[in-house]
Amino acid sequence: MTITRRATLGAALATPFVRGVGAQERFPNKPITIQIGFPPGGATDVQMRAFADAATRHMGQTVLIENRPGAGSTLPAANIARTRPDGYVIGQMTLPALRLPHMQRMPYDVTKDYTPIIHLTGYLFAVTVRTESPYRTWADLVADARRRPGEVRIGNTGANGTPHLTMVDLAEREKVEVTHVPFRGEGDLTPALLGGHIEAGATGSGVGQLVDEGKLRFLNVWSRERSPRWPNVPTLLELGYQGMVVTSPYGLVGPAGMPPDIVRTLHDGFKAALDDPTHIAALRRLDMPMEYLNSADYGRFIVQTYEEERQRVERLGLRSG
Repeated sequence: MTITRRATLGAALATPFVRGVGAQERFPNKPITIQIGFPPGGATDVQMRAFADAATRHMGQTVLIENRPGAGSTLPAANIARTRPDGYVIGQMTLPALRLPHMQRMPYDVTKDYTPIIHLTGYLFAVTVRTESPYRTWADLVADARRRPGEVRIGNTGANGTPHLTMVDLAEREKVEVTHVPFRGEGDLTPALLGGHIEAGATGSGVGQLVDEGKLRFLNVWSRERSPRWPNVPTLLELGYQGMVVTSPYGLVGPAGMPPDIVRTLHDGFKAALDDPTHIAALRRLDMPMEYLNSADYGRFIVQTYEEERQRVERLGLRSG
């Protein structure tokens, strides 16, 4: 009798585990959550919500966006590394998530803890000021920083993020000292910039509407070519900064060990969402390029970029300790 009860209990406990891991039920059969590393209101949030709406239509299940800002946009990566590999919680892999392991101890291993799903896009970055700012050009800001070492405050979307390190790089090239002010994302930086609490911001194109409305002004853009939307704004390359094309591309990953059929289903649904006209319209509004890579190519991209970030950290002398 005791043996029978134990056997029955064991079978009862094992049944849901086997069904989940064996993927006997159709995937997906409940909502999918995508964690992103930035707060509401910025370019990432706007793009990813348009993407999630399109993915909902193509996946046949609701796709939700969960904002996990902070820690230089690495919180989704840290969390996804510990998530069950059933495909229902996945996350944004940002460039800082590939960079910070070279600077400090992180709770994940880029080379072991993830399943690449799809690469999506990158950003149009810019140095941005209020329209009332005395800085009419990037040269004006540099000149003021030279006159007032350490007094020019430049906001960024997170410590050791791409905007922050690009501004560090620019300041070093110009041999000027500025004060870098980190925020949790563009949605938090923008009110501080509009309120005059910082002199400039290293932002994404999520502030583009404010530029169009005449409330903010771009001093430069970090793309390879000028933006068709703001054709009068010079690129860093045009301003003489050799090799400085900065887009901070990102994609979506799941935890290690995801079943190949689930990865394929996610990839195919997300590729359809990426190509959906409503999502393409959102990319155009934000001046964000489509940078699609399939799962295998994205995996190779992660390995290559991880190594490039190691070299960048060493070049800028950013290793901790």
